[in-house]
Amino acid sequence: MLLLHTSDWHLGRSFHGTGLLDSQRRVLAQLVDTVRERGVDAVLLAGDVYDRALPAADAVTLLDETLAALRAAGSQVVLTSGNHDSAIRLGFGSALMAAGGVHVRTDPERLAEPVLLEDAAGERAAVYGIPYLEPRHLGEAWGVDPHHTAVMTEAVRRVLADLEERRAADGPLAGVVLAHLFAAGAEGTESERDIGEGPHTDAHGTAPEGLVGTLGQVPVSVFSGLDYAALGHLHGRQTMAPHVRYSGSPLPYSFSEARHTKGGWLVHVAGGAVTEVESVDWDAGRRLAVLEDRIQPLLDSPGYAWAEDRFVQATVTDPERPEKALERLRSRFPHLLVFRHEPEGGHAARERTYAQALRQAPDDLALTTGFVDHVRGRPASEAERELLDEALTASRIGEAQA
Repeated sequence: MLLLHTSDWHLGRSFHGTGLLDSQRRVLAQLVDTVRERGVDAVLLAGDVYDRALPAADAVTLLDETLAALRAAGSQVVLTSGNHDSAIRLGFGSALMAAGGVHVRTDPERLAEPVLLEDAAGERAAVYGIPYLEPRHLGEAWGVDPHHTAVMTEAVRRVLADLEERRAADGPLAGVVLAHLFAAGAEGTESERDIGEGPHTDAHGTAPEGLVGTLGQVPVSVFSGLDYAALGHLHGRQTMAPHVRYSGSPLPYSFSEARHTKGGWLVHVAGGAVTEVESVDWDAGRRLAVLEDRIQPLLDSPGYAWAEDRFVQATVTDPERPEKALERLRSRFPHLLVFRHEPEGGHAARERTYAQALRQAPDDLALTTGFVDHVRGRPASEAERELLDEALTASRIGEAQA
């Protein structure tokens, strides 16, 4: 039996104002090709199907088309809701969809009801879909502490209890879960929404003294006893343990993912156990480039030619903000999306210099031009100084005549 682990499609998302729906359509077409070519029995989609709780119509259409294509390619689908999804909206019609081979799991109270898979060779797996669990809501209902580790531990306990009963009654059966969370020790990116805050954590999701670790993170040991945990939420593909993995998102959603290779995991099941996990890579479309240098090398150096057709984040390090920097950079990098000016020496030195200038400014004009220099990172030109001087003079005359 062959399973494909994927997650975090975020259908409908944009990238710094650039729509990604066409790119999402292309990468999902590659996913469908993988299913068809490798004979995948089931696709496991571990949450954040949509980018927002109220997805746009074209995002809904793309999901509908992709699910139909996966079924036509011969695969069943098991999907769960993530923290970006509306569990109620995503779960609508789930009973009808199950009859067509698409199994939607969004109800925490039904997470111990598996999708039972069996291939032509008689290999069997029980797939449990654990939707994103909100600890503040479920902690009290389940009689556990209202934090992620306690709630996920209870969820897995329920899954294992059901799995053990089925194994005792029916023999070898691989136990697989989908879960949407931040696993302790995993590497996040800039594009995930923080799920760590809560009534017992600070703004960084850190637990107070007396509670170990961060309550927004779940130890990998929670998944002991399972054959495979298909995790979602983090956008980088990574292995937390041989049986606990993130597939990552199929597209990059932040420049912190510039070096990621996007794809999923193919999970082999035989004899009631997971016997192998292999990576599968997909073309994620236009690649990303993160550049940092003074503006002239960025404009002229052949060493940056590789970035000319990529989405670009450029940080200019000139001591003063170059004139028309954005326009000049876009003449070489037409897909420049993010521009930053971070002078050599850092912002702290500029803040000290500005504070000193405020105290030492001899007149209103010096104070005003100093503000322009601080905000823009470049001194006012002579024409700008004259305009500011005229405005200050007009203001004084107005005050005198009032």
